[in-house]
Amino acid sequence: MKLVLDASAAVTCVLRTSSARRLDALLAEADALVVPDLFVAEVTNAIWKCRVFGSLDPAVCEAALDDVLQLPTEIVPSAGLAIEVYHAARTTRCTAYDLFYAILARRLSVPLLTLDQKLRRYCNSAGIEIVA
Repeated sequence: MKLVLDASAAVTCVLRTSSARRLDALLAEADALVVPDLFVAEVTNAIWKCRVFGSLDPAVCEAALDDVLQLPTEIVPSAGLAIEVYHAARTTRCTAYDLFYAILARRLSVPLLTLDQKLRRYCNSAGIEIVA
């Protein structure tokens, strides 16, 4: 099974939070993980925040970043998704950043793995399959 993986789910996995075990099982079932290219910036920023505001050890953060960058098997340019994301963002309370993952999942006709509740609600209303 191919999945689109969002940054929040990826960071949850590599930082071993309470939801990580459940996500690990879903990731193990996936044959391929696809992300928009903004994934790299988003996970880097999230892990940086964990270091600066969460006081995580720098070595733990660097290892987590290395681990998360090993996850995707395909990185899709976000430029080709931007217009559709913009239109979706105008009609929902989700951020454009989050919608890149949903629109990519819709375009590829594959499920989206996310923990984000707003994004899950949008996907449910838009007919985009989600897992988590």
